[in-house]
Amino acid sequence: MFARTPRLLLRPGWAEDAPALTAAIADPAIVRNLARAPWPYGEDEARAFLASWADAAMPRFLMVQRTAAEPRLIGCIGIDPAEDGVPELGYWIARPYWGLGYASEAGRHMIELARTLGLSALRAGHFADNPASGAVLRKLGFVPTGRTVQRHSVARGGPVPTVEYSRSIAAPGNDAGEAADDAGPCPLDAPRWPEAMREGWRQVAA
Repeated sequence: MFARTPRLLLRPGWAEDAPALTAAIADPAIVRNLARAPWPYGEDEARAFLASWADAAMPRFLMVQRTAAEPRLIGCIGIDPAEDGVPELGYWIARPYWGLGYASEAGRHMIELARTLGLSALRAGHFADNPASGAVLRKLGFVPTGRTVQRHSVARGGPVPTVEYSRSIAAPGNDAGEAADDAGPCPLDAPRWPEAMREGWRQVAA
């Protein structure tokens, strides 16, 4: 499945994307704010990550900047289930593209996709020392739940306080607004979707 936003092409990841993916994500300022990404991060890790996309039911996309020249891979975004099965939005953006509204732009598409899939709500979160991601989530209509939980970071080697957010998909929020500033990643780390959700994704992707 592919999607276009005003400045981005959102598409699946393929094995041949490993070098570009590595170049975009291999930055400690990015990886330290993701839950499952290891550090250091090389092409072997990128290939393993891309291989995990073999199931087309995974609603996860590479963000590719649409330019007059060669398109640039600038990040990743997806919806995955959290441990209790509540779908969760996560993303990361390559550092040169922080503050340009790309996470918000892609996030608005993911919210519309969640509506198409019939989801009633989304969850999201950010490590407490990465408040910029919280600003992005609030501009997308997410609200803090009031909970801060411990979430393991592979790159940091231990648990990290994580601020939780939620969003009703029925609520309009700010997902139709202008591109918002964004900086840094929001944890993207969950396992595969339940079978019922995977079947819904197949129908949308068909």
